Amino acid sequence: MDCNYFGICGSCTLGGKTYEEQLNLKIENEKKRFLPLWDKEFDIIQSEDGGFRNRAEFRIWRIFNEDGSVTFSFAMNDKEKKPFAINSCSIVATPIAILMPKLLDHIQNSEILNHKLFSCEFLSSTIGDILVTLIYHKKLDETWSNEAKKLEQKLNIKIIGRSRKQKVIISEDFIDEQLTVLNATFKIQYKEGGFTQPNQKVNEKMIEWAIQNSSHNSDLCELYCGGGNFTIPFSNYFEKVLATEISKTSIRSAKQNCELNDIKNIKFIRMSSEEFVEAKEGKREFKRLNEADVNLKDYHFSTIFVDPPRAGLDETTRNLSSNFDQIIYISCNPETLLRDLEILCHTHSIKRFALFDQFAFSKHIECGVVLKLRPFEHLF
Repeated sequence: MDCNYFGICGSCTLGGKTYEEQLNLKIENEKKRFLPLWDKEFDIIQSEDGGFRNRAEFRIWRIFNEDGSVTFSFAMNDKEKKPFAINSCSIVATPIAILMPKLLDHIQNSEILNHKLFSCEFLSSTIGDILVTLIYHKKLDETWSNEAKKLEQKLNIKIIGRSRKQKVIISEDFIDEQLTVLNATFKIQYKEGGFTQPNQKVNEKMIEWAIQNSSHNSDLCELYCGGGNFTIPFSNYFEKVLATEISKTSIRSAKQNCELNDIKNIKFIRMSSEEFVEAKEGKREFKRLNEADVNLKDYHFSTIFVDPPRAGLDETTRNLSSNFDQIIYISCNPETLLRDLEILCHTHSIKRFALFDQFAFSKHIECGVVLKLRPFEHLF
């Protein structure tokens, strides 16, 4: 991948290397990190070399010209976290790359749209749906909404305006996506403000890897389920699925995505991992379980699936996970994953280990681990 800003932009910290060079560097780093626990080969899920990011955000930058005019540009932070203007981005998906100059041209020529505009976020799908969020340091009024609606129709995109304590939806606040996993197609809606995987091609391969390298007996318990990205494809392989998530936005998306695919064997609960443990151990009663018609005694869990934030698993969730026959752990932070595995490996053995290059040309890499309960342990 070629980019005019390699060595300057603080996002692509491994920019300037070939794709293979940056990937091999990350692989070697993780081999060293996890060597005490895993000395076998990693499964490697590669990204495309450029044009892979379906989610991106940029500052809106103003360049004041000598004649008093203002030129608007997108901007990124450099390695010292200082903003600098850009006119393209090589890692964003093609639909976003095509849209960026067109959107900027309209912003340049509309004082209503550019006045106090601070930043811009893009969310795109592999089927061509694009949502643009424009973020302001001003209150958005009807005049702004009318202008944004014209732009939405002209560019065939969806637009949301945001400012302090304000969210203005011009038409819709989600994009439509289709996930193709092991020759099955799933309809997904990604909501603005909810978590989405940034690299959809790698995301599909992540899901496939997790399915193909795990066993599928009895029922599945999933924590940190988000909008159902893994949950929905996995539901084809387990009798029943119970999935929890603390975010209200994500849990609404998960339920909607379940309906879109006419899936009947998933129950989604807005509940933290700590609350789930308390409910499972009978320490507390939760109205949310009754409202969702969930009786935990009806489930016979064989597998727990966790995809936690960067902080990894807390002690309560690690203790809970250690009692399942199988653990599928997707991690966005190798450091906290190592910490958790050092504890989980007291009860479980690692069977497969993968590296997912979601963020090519950055130092960041994601991991997937499948663990099996050692024979002398007890099933949850």
